Amino acid sequence: MTSFISFLVFCQALGASIGAVTVLWGEFAYIRAMRDGEIDIVERAHLDIIARGLRFGMTLLLLASLGLVIVAYILQATTQPALTPAYWTLIVVALVIVGVSWAISRRHFPFSLGSAIIFTSWWFLAYFTLGLLSPISFGSSVAFLIIATAVVYATISYLRFLAERSAQALDKK
Repeated sequence: MTSFISFLVFCQALGASIGAVTVLWGEFAYIRAMRDGEIDIVERAHLDIIARGLRFGMTLLLLASLGLVIVAYILQATTQPALTPAYWTLIVVALVIVGVSWAISRRHFPFSLGSAIIFTSWWFLAYFTLGLLSPISFGSSVAFLIIATAVVYATISYLRFLAERSAQALDKK
């Protein structure tokens, strides 16, 4: 059973890592696509492939998390995952990613802010599942995620501004 738990933890970390790398790849692809001012059919297909990668990463992450909860219940672990702040941090951040992605796809949420939230949340999940973040309370996790999102939003907005500016400079030539 220990090897199965290790496998589930590995799958959870793999899903978060796939999501983090794919969202980074997607942001670079989007900035590259916006250099010419509009997204064509080939660039749209490329972004759709990235979206499938993000879906796969989230599915793997959530299924592995569910598996860990079921194993903890079967083994009658002294501390059930639902009673730990780490579990709720993981679930809430995953729900934020899903909710904001849905809102962006339905045009209920601004793309620039939503993409910064999704980008930051995926990287937060990757660091969290890989054990690179020290254990903190749920409230501290939320505060850290909000501050990190603000920094990422400013950075991404500036990079997009530079990409649009270079596209305008190319149009003038």
